[in-house]
Amino acid sequence: MNHDREYIIRLNGIDLGQVIDGLEMRATAWLHTAAYLETGEAPDGFVIEECEDAEEARRLTERYELILGKLIQQQREQRER
Repeated sequence: MNHDREYIIRLNGIDLGQVIDGLEMRATAWLHTAAYLETGEAPDGFVIEECEDAEEARRLTERYELILGKLIQQQREQRER
């Protein structure tokens, strides 16, 4: 699979909202994992993600936030048309 290839994916507003919600949950999970690995503290009911260390968890948080930013920007631009 070519990871540099860009894809055009069409979703209705409800489906896009679900994708955004899911990605936000993943970003939060990785953010809490990084915090746990650094401090030993986590919110109640939180499940720690599997990774090497806090740095990896932070990188994954940033990646999810980058994806979310792209989706939200495209959503906003298309709403304005």
